[in-house]
Amino acid sequence: MAGGILVIGDVINDIVVKPFGPIARGTDTRATIRHTNGGSGANQAAWLAALGAEVRFAARVGSTDKNRLTAYFSGLGVEPCLAADDDFPTGQIVCLIDPDGERSFLTDRGANAQLDADDLPPSLLDGIEIVHISGYALFEPGARAAVLDLVAIAKQRDIAVSIDPASTAFLAEVGRADFIEWTRGADFLFPNADEAALLTGKIARQEQWPLLLADYQTVVLKFGGDGALLATRDAEPISKPAKSVVVQDTTGAGDAFLAGFLAARLRGEAPEACLELAIHSGARAVTNIGAQPF
Repeated sequence: MAGGILVIGDVINDIVVKPFGPIARGTDTRATIRHTNGGSGANQAAWLAALGAEVRFAARVGSTDKNRLTAYFSGLGVEPCLAADDDFPTGQIVCLIDPDGERSFLTDRGANAQLDADDLPPSLLDGIEIVHISGYALFEPGARAAVLDLVAIAKQRDIAVSIDPASTAFLAEVGRADFIEWTRGADFLFPNADEAALLTGKIARQEQWPLLLADYQTVVLKFGGDGALLATRDAEPISKPAKSVVVQDTTGAGDAFLAGFLAARLRGEAPEACLELAIHSGARAVTNIGAQPF
């Protein structure tokens, strides 16, 4: 692999539930229920491969799922580097989808939370141009230490580092000051509106990106239906509107957006073109139920 991207993140067995109406407490509610592969890191790796990037994906899964998931990711064009856990199962999420497409998660991180240094050898960086970290890999102490050790080696090798904050609930749990300390100096940060507000303490978007640029080289703010903004330290910010599509499920939209941006970046495209592909990919993701390419 040359000029590729290493994604470090989570693998989740998604149980996606879209009720036909309000949930009737204590009785039945008709719904569409799908079992799909997911996890922020897994989704990002899948979308990157679908967009033509050379992708290596490192994660930890339950031992009974390793062969199946290795074959699955290989079939997507992703190079899987999956560690097997004999004690914890692959992570699971129940994803509840509102009628407007918004989603809420019930999360069991399982083997994802057990990621350790043995799972992330420096050889993972061979041939890599960008290391992308899903924020979920930073929320457990052991996994965080292993990830940050590998990030330090990446920086020594002049490999760019990208961060997705991933979860406002987990960000609030660990605290914004610590998260920024762990990730300060990253080349790319991809927060959504809520994550940017939590990391800066500011609601107004025009106040968020200047504060974030104090700690990150490039900030790409995701605003869902309101589009996105790209800010760097040496140029005026670039804003683009969202595409008009019929929303079925917003699960994985941010992962597809991020993958579009980084795939274009790996091809050497200009910042505006990177943002355009990001928005196109995010729009494609919301038109189908499930978090990975279809």
